[in-house]
Amino acid sequence: MTPPGHSEPSADVEPRLRADTVTLAYDGRTVSTDLSVSIPSGRFTVILGPNACGKTTLLRALARLLNPHGGQVVLDGKDIRRYPTKEVARRLGLLPQSSFAPFGISVADLVARGRFPHQRALQQWSQADDVAVTHAMQVTNVTELAERSVDELSGGQRQRVWLAMVLAQETPLLLLDEPTTFLDLAHQVDVLDLLDDLNRRDGRTVVIVLHDLNLAARACDRLVLLAEGRVAAAGAPAEVLRPDLLAATYRAAVEVLPSDGGPVIVPRF
Repeated sequence: MTPPGHSEPSADVEPRLRADTVTLAYDGRTVSTDLSVSIPSGRFTVILGPNACGKTTLLRALARLLNPHGGQVVLDGKDIRRYPTKEVARRLGLLPQSSFAPFGISVADLVARGRFPHQRALQQWSQADDVAVTHAMQVTNVTELAERSVDELSGGQRQRVWLAMVLAQETPLLLLDEPTTFLDLAHQVDVLDLLDDLNRRDGRTVVIVLHDLNLAARACDRLVLLAEGRVAAAGAPAEVLRPDLLAATYRAAVEVLPSDGGPVIVPRF
């Protein structure tokens, strides 16, 4: 991964996706009140924070899987709830934390489902669909698994297959909830390198939720640190990953060491 160090986007660049003073709740519990988060277009943003701080809830709201009790999520200048479902799926792709595949479905068939938003009543499967699916499977290294049932795969293999499905969607915005779950260190780095490449080469806006502070520091342009349903800090990794701020947010003492690849966070025992 290329070390972070981009400057913050200009204030006059309108973000394609943002949450405006949203109140988020589920199961009768309010998670966030008047929360505002702006996702810089064409950048790689990581959402961090301790357990139960609202990371996944925010991502679900940004993807229109959770309707705010107040405020709105704005996609390309319009309340996201005003778009047809297929149109949202053509603009943003989501990899949730937990995904379930139909029993017995093959890897190739699951990845192909990422092309559903591009299907029309009078225009079904096309050569463009073939190209998108083939490319997505190649870059996620699942081509050799194409004919296997998803049920037979390891957790790490399944995670890469789900990522391939989202990439086959070919959306300008990618939202991923803990995409390195179940992966060993080498594959975690591979996935983050792939997302970094999509961001830098293709200009895709990438937003991911991560728990690993060091991977986050190495992967992204921008961090959003949540604490108890609010934004504790947002900015470049060096601005957010400060010992005092992390100690207050995670309630744990840490040291932050300088490194060419971004800050390195070490817990203090």
